[in-house]
Order: sequence, then C-alpha cells, then structure tokens
Amino acid sequence: MRDQDTSHATLGKAADENFPVAPFFLPRAWRDDLMAVYGFARLVDDIGDGDLAPGGADARLLGVAPERAGDRLALLDAFETDLRRVFDPAGDGPHHPLLRALVPTVERCGLPPEPFLGLIAANRQDQLVSRYETYDDLLAYCELSANPVGRLVLGITGTATPERIRRSDEICTALQIVEHLQDVAEDLARDRVYLPAEDLKRFHVTVDDLAAPTAGASVRALIAFEAGRARDLLDSGVPLVGSVRGRLRLLLAGFAGGGYAALDAIAAAGFDVLPGPPKAAKPSLIRRAGAVLLTARKEG
Repeated sequence: MRDQDTSHATLGKAADENFPVAPFFLPRAWRDDLMAVYGFARLVDDIGDGDLAPGGADARLLGVAPERAGDRLALLDAFETDLRRVFDPAGDGPHHPLLRALVPTVERCGLPPEPFLGLIAANRQDQLVSRYETYDDLLAYCELSANPVGRLVLGITGTATPERIRRSDEICTALQIVEHLQDVAEDLARDRVYLPAEDLKRFHVTVDDLAAPTAGASVRALIAFEAGRARDLLDSGVPLVGSVRGRLRLLLAGFAGGGYAALDAIAAAGFDVLPGPPKAAKPSLIRRAGAVLLTARKEG
C-alpha cells in the first residue's frame, strides 16, 4: 500500500464516527485542521487496537523493523518519537504523512504537544491495563483518551478558556463512555473491560455474562446505569455549546447531539449492547443536535 493510500484509508474512517468530524459548514481552514488532528487520533487508536492497514506500511514509515510490526508498544514508541518531530522546528520533520500533515495545523494554531502525548499515553495504557476497578479510574483514563480531543478543537478554533475546557472535558468523557458501552463485546474480544469492576460487582455481572450473545437483566441494568452517567456528563457539558457562536456552535452541537443520539440507540436496544454496537441513525443525530442548539439559544 502506498503512503498516500495509507493516509486516505485512515482518514476515511471519519464517516463511521458517532459525531461529525469536519462538517462542510465549517471554514475550510478549520476543516483542514480538524482532519489533520483526526488523522493523528485515528492512527494512534488504530495502532493501539491493532487495526492498522495490512502490509506494514505504517510500521515502515515509523522506522519499526518488519519483525516488530505487530508490537504495539514498539509502534507507539516510534509514533511518539515521530510526533516530537512535529514540534522540533530545527529537525527534518516527521516521517509519517499523517504527522507531516499535522505540522501546519500545530504551527498555525499554536497547539501544544500535551494533548497529542495524552492520546498516545492512553493507547499505551490499553496495552498494559485491561480492567478498571473504579469509576474514578475510568475517568482518569478518559482524561488521556478523550479529553485531549476537545481541548484540541478549542485550540484550533481559538476559543479555549478554563470554563470551556472543563465543559469540553465533560462532553468528551461522556462520548468516550458511550463508545465503551457500544463496544462492550468488541472490547471484550480484545480482553478489555472498561465497565468499572465495582459496578459489575454491584449489579452482579461477571465477565462471562458480558461474553453472552445477548444481555440478561443484570447486564442491561448495568448498561443503563453507565448510560445514565454518560447522559449526566453530557447535560453538564452542554452549556459549552451556548458559550460559543456561529459555526463552532453548530459543530459542538453535533458532537453533543451525536452522544445523545447514541445513548438513545442504546436505550432503544433495551440496553442490550452485546449483539453489536447500537448505532444512531442520521435523522436521530440531526434531531438531537437541533435540540442542543435550541437549548443553547435559550440559555444564550
């Protein structure tokens, strides 16, 4: 696979996300910057999940020897090394095309390395930690795996403030939890369980219960409980939408609306997420985003 084909395959996954990544109504510069950040985030997740395109092109671009192309920690280390080249103006620049595409965005928007390093750290943690004992442990993981994305969006649009960052973190953590709920079966196939162990115990759910073809009453109750937590986080974070104006408000409403629509889909499935991820239909996402916008107008 050619280098350019590798990048296109990664960026093409944007259409499958729960929320619009870089919708048409945004200014071209924002769309380009958001897609550059998405390319980074998608690639680091694909490395962490073992979902890289076949053929070893990404490993080769990152300088990882062919015999180590399946070593996720080695790939993540090499990816971090290449990321640091993005922030080194005196160097020869990053080697991977998706990181080369990130350079203009970082320079134009003055983005710091910390959010990018957080996303790499989250995927490194995925290789070492497969269970989370408490909800607080899960929130700490989301601080690495999800919250940097919202902070980068605020950085790209020049709208970051401490209050907006706090609200953004709540929305991003909610979206991460929703994704975990949708992907319980898929994550378990990778020997990962993101549902807190203390909650499994509370609802008398075992890992074997999560491996069943369909969810029993206890699993459904557990999923409903975690979905309620995600909904509360979304509700708390949604004032972020009303704090901004114009097309950015539309974008953030799309993010939040995507989370609500996904939660609606989980509820419509009777909280049985085991047969496969409940996905929201596009009309549901549009309705939910519209409702978020209406609330933002009333509060603004």
